Amino acid sequence: MRPMDQPRERVVVIGSGFGGLFATKALRRAPVDVTLIARTTHHLFQPLLYQVATGILSEGEIAPATREILRHQKNARVLLGEVTEIDLATRTVVSQAPTGETRTPYDSLVVAAGAGQSYFGNDQFAEFAPGMKSIDDALELRGRIFGAFEMAELATDPDEIDRWLTFVVVGAGPTGVEMAGQISELARRALHGNFRSIDPATTRVVLLDAAPQVLGGFGENLAGKATRQLNKIKVDVQLGAKVVDVDARGIEVEDAEGRRRRIESACKIWAAGVAASPLGAQLAQQAGTEADRAGRVHLEPDLTLPGHPEVFVVGDMLAGMPGVAQVAIQGGRYAARTIKARVKHRDAPKPFVYKDKGSMATVSRFHAVVSIGRFQFAGFIAWLAWLALHLFYIVGFKSRITTLLHWAVTFVGRGRSERTATLQQVFARQALEQVEVPGVVKRARKRPAKVSGPAAGGGR
Repeated sequence: MRPMDQPRERVVVIGSGFGGLFATKALRRAPVDVTLIARTTHHLFQPLLYQVATGILSEGEIAPATREILRHQKNARVLLGEVTEIDLATRTVVSQAPTGETRTPYDSLVVAAGAGQSYFGNDQFAEFAPGMKSIDDALELRGRIFGAFEMAELATDPDEIDRWLTFVVVGAGPTGVEMAGQISELARRALHGNFRSIDPATTRVVLLDAAPQVLGGFGENLAGKATRQLNKIKVDVQLGAKVVDVDARGIEVEDAEGRRRRIESACKIWAAGVAASPLGAQLAQQAGTEADRAGRVHLEPDLTLPGHPEVFVVGDMLAGMPGVAQVAIQGGRYAARTIKARVKHRDAPKPFVYKDKGSMATVSRFHAVVSIGRFQFAGFIAWLAWLALHLFYIVGFKSRITTLLHWAVTFVGRGRSERTATLQQVFARQALEQVEVPGVVKRARKRPAKVSGPAAGGGR
């Protein structure tokens, strides 16, 4: 029992994604003090990033301020900083911000740091094929996508026009399929009549994956329906195609027989592969346990780190679970229930069991695929189900209303409400890598001259 004069249980939550946010909110009535530490000031609804990149939604609609969400939760404090170290021995979290280092002690810790883009050891590809894991990524891609049409309008050489109007999406998981479908519809619907020298309808959208089918986790039936719909909207689906090199002017792929070919393209998008936060490997090393190839941690049945019952790991950092929002939401809530039970000296909940609520992906306007247990369906009804579910999980009434209005403009009409793009959006990421910003942790990037590496399978 805690003495009466001892401070309340100190709970530190790392990450403001689904896992971190839902864990924090679930502790709102618990006799604890929660400190949420995140490298951004917003909660990101990552499944809709591709709609920011293609001009359907604004970034504010899918990324509300974390402080605004938690403004009424008096036992929650939000700190800006990128966590660089977790010291299990001293129970301290070290985070970096532009003003310097912060050390935050904890009694219980929930690690929900999420995952980043994986280039399967070819990190130099990121310079020419941005991923889609953050608002910065989506805004950069918006600038690249809309900028490609502008450059094509200026070009006079037919081959150069073709290069600007060829978009390559790597990875045929849900994100890749949704992105490819929206770029195709953007070119053929939203940009119709906008240009005088080029016809956006001649745009070529290529969807690449080393796997034998799109949407690998959805089964052959839905994968076949998705492929047929992609072909219908003029997306060139190329499977069994392994990416071996990417540069400013195009992408090189290799087929199963080892034959190589090149696709000339100015705009490449990487939607394949994820890697858990480096904190996963750090925790595994300190605890003497294992992390898988993606950096995800093997845990006890109650989502705690072996030998450290005070440390919970949830979401994309959890080994053996799909990288979807529901894993993070359910894991965050479970960790909160366990903490509340311990603080109140009650029996711990039963071991964590993930309840699969199915998978969804949009392919085009009015067409989606849905897999929920044994039930699989596609088409307009699936698309309505997709809309309803995603609208439900968007945080905030205002964001839901404006999202619904933007969807109406885009899907019923031809418009794209968010077409503004600037040079700063396109080049800021690369420029920041060349300067020193106090307290900002940089991602290491390998830059060999020429690489032949594995390509990617699909993934969210």
